[in-house]
Amino acid sequence: MPACAIEEAIDIKGYVVIDPEECKGCGLCVAACVQKVLTLSPQLNRYGYHPATNEEKPCNGCGLCFYACPEPGAIQVFKAFD
Repeated sequence: MPACAIEEAIDIKGYVVIDPEECKGCGLCVAACVQKVLTLSPQLNRYGYHPATNEEKPCNGCGLCFYACPEPGAIQVFKAFD
């Protein structure tokens, strides 16, 4: 199945914004993401951590990554309403 067909099959209901300077790279959000759209970045932030990133992949806006994150303000989840 081509990548564009997969993205069409996923119901995009939200998106994730991660502040790379607040993220400590613990990976809890990556493990909590049921759609597996989050990864740890190969680049380091100013503190020397590999922050989480979503690279603009589709998200269902469930918020599990937000609740798994121990760092306040590192992750914001936005829901799209029709």
